[in-house]
Amino acid sequence: MSAPDWRLCVAPMIDVTDRHCRYFHRLLAPHARLYTEMITTGALLHGDVARHLDFDAAEHPVALQLGGSEPDALAPAARLGQQWGYDEINLNCGCPSERVQRGAFGACLMAEPDLVADCVKAMQDVVDVPVTVKHRLGLDYDESYGFVRDFVGKLYDVGCRVFIVHARNAVLKGLSPKDNRQIPPLRYDAALRLKQDFPDCKVVLNGGLDRADASLQALARFDGVMLGRAAWHTPRVLSEISRQLWPSVRLPGDAQVVDAMTRYAAGQVARGVPLRILVRPLLGLVNGQAGARRWRRILSDAARLRNEDPGLIYEAWRSLHDPRQRGGRVDLAEDDGLAEDLDANPDRDGGDLSAVAA
Repeated sequence: MSAPDWRLCVAPMIDVTDRHCRYFHRLLAPHARLYTEMITTGALLHGDVARHLDFDAAEHPVALQLGGSEPDALAPAARLGQQWGYDEINLNCGCPSERVQRGAFGACLMAEPDLVADCVKAMQDVVDVPVTVKHRLGLDYDESYGFVRDFVGKLYDVGCRVFIVHARNAVLKGLSPKDNRQIPPLRYDAALRLKQDFPDCKVVLNGGLDRADASLQALARFDGVMLGRAAWHTPRVLSEISRQLWPSVRLPGDAQVVDAMTRYAAGQVARGVPLRILVRPLLGLVNGQAGARRWRRILSDAARLRNEDPGLIYEAWRSLHDPRQRGGRVDLAEDDGLAEDLDANPDRDGGDLSAVAA
């Protein structure tokens, strides 16, 4: 088994990175590390475990992100994650939403580093996969580096060695989750100091990375990058980065992705998954290309979606390109011959990275 690789990660996003979105992202980036939506301990310990944890084997490497603040609940939830085959257990210490705060977890946990250390240790004691933490640089308007250094230090002392750093503070009152992704200033220099102060740790940079060139630039100083909204709005950015990190890996073209996702959707619709959920990740696939608006309009047409016909994806594709069809399918014969490979493996933020790359 190869060593864990955090160079390219797709962020956990509530109501976005479900198993169907992750399957799509895997097609675009064969070696990226994918993360689930945040799943609370209560949902796993008292809810439908299979609904929350089931995933396709093609998604590996895939990490389970947990939301919780009680070691006695996080430990069995982490154990479930390992039993279901996840490659990593990640603790959410970065979400600033009021709903998460009411549950006393997410970013507000950064104010209780001893508790977070107990949580991490409890999970480490019951799983063999890496236990990692995703966190912010600080809370509200306190930008002192010592706060995040001491937070990371507490977790380091119990053996945590992978930190995914959203390089902004979390403002717990007065800002929406969307505002928290845009208004608190990016501080890549503080994230870089963590890498320097904890050199044997993996420090993955998150926040403000919306282009391939900026992400690759960050990789000169960090152990990995994590993309969030960019992977949703312009998913092909994952392929651009993958092409540079793994140049020998052949990546599917758009036609092949359309074919693979249509076949995947057919199987999922047969299991009762609504088509509207399955096509959501595809909306940004052709952003920046001629006809992208028409593509999105067809895939968002409520009347057509109610028919639950995965062929709607082909219809949207044909609206963009001269159809190369064979029996209603996109003809992949001229598209690098990767159809069999696919069967087998079936907001914009700013931020100056000049200080990081210097």
